[in-house]
Amino acid sequence: MKILMVLTSHDKLGNTGRKTGFWLEELAAPYYAFKDAGAEITLASPNGGNPPLDPKSNEPDFQTEKTHRFEADAQATAQLASTVRLDSVSQADYDAVFYPGGHGPLWDLAEDKNSIALIEASLAADKPVALVCHAPGVLRHVKTPAGKPLVEGKKVTGFTNTEEEAVGLTNVVPFLVEDELIAKGGIYSKGPDWGSYVVIDGLLITGQNPGSSAEAAELLIKQLSA
Repeated sequence: MKILMVLTSHDKLGNTGRKTGFWLEELAAPYYAFKDAGAEITLASPNGGNPPLDPKSNEPDFQTEKTHRFEADAQATAQLASTVRLDSVSQADYDAVFYPGGHGPLWDLAEDKNSIALIEASLAADKPVALVCHAPGVLRHVKTPAGKPLVEGKKVTGFTNTEEEAVGLTNVVPFLVEDELIAKGGIYSKGPDWGSYVVIDGLLITGQNPGSSAEAAELLIKQLSA
């Protein structure tokens, strides 16, 4: 199994003067689900190199056994420090793609033509794509071969409006994931805020929040093993 994990390169939290980036748990939990299943993992980001970590995701309240494992893993941290550039990867080299969230992807990956092309090409090649938390927002410009929004008529989930409100960023983010998925015709559903909730529709796997990242990764592995 070869799995490509795509991280954000964006580190500015709107005009707040604060930093953002990818959410550590949403990288670490899937990373070890894949690694422990024997997968070969490649990390990519639009700019390559060391992607920005959302500093909030490394606060004690948000650390987990997996985030500690990742930070103590010299191979994993070296891999993170040298992600490959997104424009250099081809879906042909991977069996599946996984997008961790964090707020960063709403600014860069959601608008990134290489990311859009990667998702479209992967699905066209019958390869599963999983996205968690804010990352389902990256689907906003992805189209079907017929030119319609990819999520139109598809069951999806993603970070909820109430979760965004709880972290106080409703008026900071460029768009709300829940609203955008609905606006593009997605059949959006959600579980309780902060609980694990994952939706599968064909090759598309979406998870609601950080706590959904491990389950989304396990379901991706199950699809690849089927």
